[in-house]
Amino acid sequence: MSTILVTGYRSFELSIFSDKDPKIEVIKKAIKKELLRYLDEGAEWFILTGNLGFEYWFLQVAKDLQKSYQFQIATIFLTKNVGENWNEANQLKLTEFKTTDFVKYSFDHYESINQIKQYQTFLINNTDQSFVFYDEDAETNLKYFVAEMKHNKGYYVNQLTFEKLNDIMDEE
Repeated sequence: MSTILVTGYRSFELSIFSDKDPKIEVIKKAIKKELLRYLDEGAEWFILTGNLGFEYWFLQVAKDLQKSYQFQIATIFLTKNVGENWNEANQLKLTEFKTTDFVKYSFDHYESINQIKQYQTFLINNTDQSFVFYDEDAETNLKYFVAEMKHNKGYYVNQLTFEKLNDIMDEE
């Protein structure tokens, strides 16, 4: 295991509208726990797609741990114009994704749903497994991507669920 795809809920899907929301700290604690486990198992690359929410919080934790651990972070965006209509605060977060160790864009701009399918297939085919914050009890469009991951034989999907987050809160 050396390359892990990281994705999950966007902040608005979790009803998180402030960077000071206390739920973020619990999520970051779960991220750090899993990230350290991955690093102990020899993970070398973590691949992000540039989504705000879980991926952004993962990026924050990972950048902090890069001070002490040797690993790389990549952002592979769907399109070059991702986030062009975002507000200033979200544009700053987007800039952080653009400063990872490797940055690429799959397409110049969005043209059709087929691009999303190609993009997701590429991500799955070029990673060893995934770390996904997704719970079937709180369904979003992410369900299709998670289903595609699980459909691939030998591709492990490590799901962070609300139940796991509750367990982490109970540990405190």
